[in-house]
Amino acid sequence: MRRLILAGLAACAAIFALAAPAGAITYGTPDGNAHPEVGALLAPQAYPDGTWATCSGTLISPTVFLTAAHCDQGVNRVAVTFDSSYNAATGTAYWGTWYADSGYNQAQSDPQDVAVVVLDKPVQGITPARLPKAGSLGSLSAGARFTSVGYGAQSVTIDHGPTFHYADVRYVATGGLNALNPAWLRISMNPARGDGGTCYGDSGGPNFLGAGAGETNIVAGTTITGDSMCRATNVDYRMDTASARAFLGHYVTLP
Repeated sequence: MRRLILAGLAACAAIFALAAPAGAITYGTPDGNAHPEVGALLAPQAYPDGTWATCSGTLISPTVFLTAAHCDQGVNRVAVTFDSSYNAATGTAYWGTWYADSGYNQAQSDPQDVAVVVLDKPVQGITPARLPKAGSLGSLSAGARFTSVGYGAQSVTIDHGPTFHYADVRYVATGGLNALNPAWLRISMNPARGDGGTCYGDSGGPNFLGAGAGETNIVAGTTITGDSMCRATNVDYRMDTASARAFLGHYVTLP
């Protein structure tokens, strides 16, 4: 499931004609404890390579985990981990109930590709991330920096076709804004520019406003799609839109 759609959803192929699903952090570095509020949505069973992370996401209240609607596993009960390196035998998982925006669709104008996991118990010891104010990203200029975090593929190799490599490790990278659309942030992840970004498995994960000394804990957008080789553009759903806020307002207090 992760390999096929989780970083961008098959339907996104229709939305972005030349784009393919996005999912993991490439040209980045292991995050360690820098972003403990970023977690992984765990698959019901391990993938053939032994890994479990199927999508990424962010704790936005002690009991609410933000991710993408296209990460739906077809089950109501799901598990999340915030371990920076997840091991199924020794790791910590939090169980909760899946809720996706009922308006989720294939429209390029606004796919409403947002979901939450409402956790059974509050997560202790982790400060939740913040959401942006309504319409607050509309004045961003080209080149504005973002910090992408997730558990997706960290590298891609080509041998009779591309192979994506996963490790269930939280990674981080930064990139600059290429374009701003009413529902989307299009962020450079071109290594030739010194940028990194998302790949298969990072879907639903956060793109924090700012980078380096200017980084904030505001989730500007969640990873949805990108290019097939995870080296050009990271395409993210804005969290300051009216539709995203209408859904999230049922679960958290909005700024």
